[in-house]
Amino acid sequence: MTSAQVSTETPEEGYERGLGSRQVQMIAIGGAIGVGLFLGAGANIAKAGPSLILMYALAGVIIFFIMRALGELLLYRPVSGSFAEYSREFLGPFFGYFTGWTYWLMWVVTGMAELTAAAIYVNYWFPSIPQWVTALVFLIVLFAANLISVKLFGEIEFWFSMVKVTALIGMIVIGLGVLTFGFSAAGDTAAVSNLWAFDGFFPKGVGSSLMTLQGVMFAYLAVELVGVTAGESENPEKTLPKAINTLPWRIALFYVGALTVILCVVKWTEFAEGVSPFVKAFAVIGIPAAAGIVNFVVLTAALSSCNSGMYSTGRMLRNLADSGEAPKVFSKLSSTKTPAFGILISVLFMGIGVILNYVVPEKAFGYVTSVATAAGIWTWLMILISHVLYRRAVVAGRLPASSFPAPGGAVFSYVAIAFLLFVTGLIAYDADSRVCLYVMAGWAAALGIGWAVLKSRNPEVTRRGEPEPELEKIG
Repeated sequence: MTSAQVSTETPEEGYERGLGSRQVQMIAIGGAIGVGLFLGAGANIAKAGPSLILMYALAGVIIFFIMRALGELLLYRPVSGSFAEYSREFLGPFFGYFTGWTYWLMWVVTGMAELTAAAIYVNYWFPSIPQWVTALVFLIVLFAANLISVKLFGEIEFWFSMVKVTALIGMIVIGLGVLTFGFSAAGDTAAVSNLWAFDGFFPKGVGSSLMTLQGVMFAYLAVELVGVTAGESENPEKTLPKAINTLPWRIALFYVGALTVILCVVKWTEFAEGVSPFVKAFAVIGIPAAAGIVNFVVLTAALSSCNSGMYSTGRMLRNLADSGEAPKVFSKLSSTKTPAFGILISVLFMGIGVILNYVVPEKAFGYVTSVATAAGIWTWLMILISHVLYRRAVVAGRLPASSFPAPGGAVFSYVAIAFLLFVTGLIAYDADSRVCLYVMAGWAAALGIGWAVLKSRNPEVTRRGEPEPELEKIG
């Protein structure tokens, strides 16, 4: 039996398959709705005007291509830590090592940012409570929940996502009511014509609109979290395709739909950086306690992201340890079948982030999110390239076909790769966000040194899982 044949078997990883369909669906929805939408959209509306709707739609199509590529790989071989494992199988062990550690970095820095953000949101209601106390309490509570069981993680994520979804649907319904019946303080000025009445649909030019794609892609980070749940889903063959296939309507409703309604109700010129478009829209409509409502929703979004970060970092460290690319202690499961030590180390790093964010200037907060975006783009690229190589192997008859093939084969994966490279070019062009590429270059150098040390100590580990000669030819 060849190594390629062995790799198609789904290993028994020791995890509890405790995530039901309801929870996987909500994890997928929650992953697609985050702070990037609730807060970040305000600055992007100021830069792009109504054309931001088109940017979210365009990026949403690309995200769907990425998720269908991941879905095909997941049903070929559903494993926890999926994209690192696929990178290892199709591109070689170094890429699996690099992708696993980079995805870990993405969630650690995201956790740093979200934890601090959550403390700031609580400060809105309780200004007398020191920010570090709130951040520490959230850190401990979420850490404990992740240690108890995957079912509890899934349940918490379900309710966090429910709050976000309810708020967005409420905003859409109220906005449509204002547009249709003209009630509220915004009734006289709300109109579909607001989408083009103030200097057109592209008021700042197409170039300015395209520059917002960096922020738009950050808003979509974490949709791939469904792939990490594969090893703990009760029935991955049914729940994963369903979660991925519902992505288009989720993006259409929660991103494109919500922004369209908001920009019809409130003209785009009234939005500014640092102000949530949802707070602004609720305030203009005249809903009491609008700021408080949205503050609560954004708090759940931040905690949801931090909760997901703890979950995924522990799983990714275990995947790396199982492949000999991280200390073996990370591979051990607790009595509740959770990678407790990996979660603990990740939480400690997130805790350092709370301290750092407390003392560094506010601009560093933006740098952290740009680093997370760069790490996310790398992860998505690895998913797409692995998918292209997998499809070639299937066509050549070397690997079995997946039960959930991506439409168009690898064609749309090539389109998505080109798009992500274009966004990387935009990041390089923008002086403020360019710093994240320098950070990633430093990270790559550090991982390169780590790989060299690993290779010198245990050459066998760095050869394990390399593609067969036939698979190398297709690259």
